[in-house]
Parts: sequence; C-alpha cells; structure tokens
Amino acid sequence: MRSKWTLVTGASGFIGSTLVRRLVERGERVKAFVRPGSNLSPLMGISPERMQLAYGDVTVRDTVYRALAGCDRLYHVAAVFKFTSRRPNEIIEPAVEGTRSVLEAARERDIERIVVTSSVAALGVATGDEPMDENHEFRLSDPEVYMRAKREQLGVVEEYAGRLPIVTVMPGSVFGPGDRRPTANGRALVEYLKLGPGRRLPVTDGGINVVDVDDVVEGHRLAMERGRLGERYILGGENLTLRQIVALLHELTGLAEPGGTPSPLLLRLAAWAVERFSDDEPLITPRMVRDYAYNRIWVTSAKAERELGYTHRPARETFSRAIRWYLAHGYVPRPLASRVRLELRPV
Repeated sequence: MRSKWTLVTGASGFIGSTLVRRLVERGERVKAFVRPGSNLSPLMGISPERMQLAYGDVTVRDTVYRALAGCDRLYHVAAVFKFTSRRPNEIIEPAVEGTRSVLEAARERDIERIVVTSSVAALGVATGDEPMDENHEFRLSDPEVYMRAKREQLGVVEEYAGRLPIVTVMPGSVFGPGDRRPTANGRALVEYLKLGPGRRLPVTDGGINVVDVDDVVEGHRLAMERGRLGERYILGGENLTLRQIVALLHELTGLAEPGGTPSPLLLRLAAWAVERFSDDEPLITPRMVRDYAYNRIWVTSAKAERELGYTHRPARETFSRAIRWYLAHGYVPRPLASRVRLELRPV
C-alpha cells in the first residue's frame, strides 16, 4: 500500500468527488483540494483517515504547493464547467492560469505522476460521421468560452509535458449519479425530465459522446497507472445524435419524444433570446448553435481501450442511472416527477 498522499483538485465537483471516493475505496489516501466555501456534501461520509481537506485556489500557486506536501500523485480535475458567461475570465482563468499554477507547484514538489483532465471539447467537431481521435485538428473559429478555455488549457499542458510526468485525459459528455450542482449536461437532462408526456421536442441531428461518470473516473485511475507520459487519452462512451438521445430518453421515461428539425435561423434566434434574457448559465448560445447544433462531437476511445484497458457502458445504462439519481434527490418537483413512467431496467 502506498504511504504517500494523492491530491485531487476540484474535489467537490462532479468528476472530482466521484474520483476521490473511488481512490479511497481502493485504499489510497487522498487530499481533496477545494475552494473555501465549497459545498462539501459530495465528500460527506468519507473516513478522515483516508481523506483530508486542503483549501485553496488553483490559480494561487502557493495554496497548491502547500496542499501537495506529502503527495506523490496529482489529479488536476478542477474547472468551471459553464458553456459561457458574461464574465468569460471566470471560465478561462481557472482552466489556463489555474493549470499553469498547478503544474508549476507540481514541478517544485517533484510530483511523480500527474493526470490532467481536459475535454473532447478541445478537439472541435467531427468531419461527417468519422469520430475524432486525440490528434484531431481544432478548426472552430471564435468558439464559445468553455471550448476556448479547454483548448487553451491543452496549450499549457503541452508547455509542461516535456518537463513533467503528465498524462492527459479527455472525457466526452459526462452524465451519471452524483451530479449535485448539476453541471450543464445534468441541467439539460433535468430540464427534459420536467417536460410532460405527449410533447414533441424540436431537435437537430447534431451529436455528442455520452459517457458515464464512473467510467470516466476509472479512466483517470487507469491513466495514472498505465498511461504513457506526454500522451492524451479520450475517455468516451457511446456516440449518439441529439435525436437518438431524445428518442432514448422517451423510451426510458415516456416523456417528450423527438419532433421536427428547426431551421438554423430559427434556432439561432431562440438561442440569442435565451442568452440575452436568461440567467448567467444558458444551456444554448448562438455560437453553440453555429458550431454544434448540426455537427457532431463524436470521438473514439480506441487508444484508451488499447493502452489503458478502458471500457465504457451503454448510454442507456448511463441515462438510467442519472435519471434515478435526479428523481431520488428531488431535482424534479414531485408533481412533475410523478409523470415519469420510469420503465428503467435495474442498474
């Protein structure tokens, strides 16, 4: 059993908290790096003998340096997962300068192994139906803020890759139990669960890669143990069009089914109205419509499967697990939740 500690940044987040629990279950001692004032409910119940809280900010190198005392491994998971913001730097600065600060602190502490969490958003969009691999060229011009942040983060990682023992992982669109905030992906699923049966939801044939949070976390662990230094590994799941996703959700819940395909102009006008008049975390923006509504963020995890032994479950199981969790934890008001057919296979 290893005597030293492992630091996980972003430990109160969706992926981070799930990773902390997985590592502790496997017998590791983990330092959970969180910002002061963070909601710590995702970490409740973990033995203090196996997990210590370390408070700080990834953009402040000294706080990361202190947290790394006694550690020989580092998972840098921290990120602000919002597609856009009226204050873009709240997304860009943690991704770019935060990653730089974390890696600089790791260099000074002589950390033995580092796994950095990126995203398939840093790859752009697929050409036709051909899924992207880790070397896909990013061709989007003036992308949405989150995509720009993850792309610039990769540039920082590349700066340090020759000097530090870094492995980069790139998850697809992550769903599953434990998404307490919830993330943008989770919010979209919760909004769907609030729709009534008999409705037809306008949807395009754009697409995403759906992956389960537990599979992504296991992929992180495998990258730490087996990943080749300096390499990137996509941690994906099932490639589905948005129409296929809505059809699957309809099959699972009995709620809204796929409707017609809106015109690009109408969809962009709707996205503009959402961005202009909604809160600070719109689920759709004109840039996202332009880049993703009719294109696909489809990827292949072949490299991770071949080199790490990575596997993933079907999207049906992932959505079933997520839906059960949201319903059980009150994310859908009771009158609306009662309309969910919930013909879900046990998972």
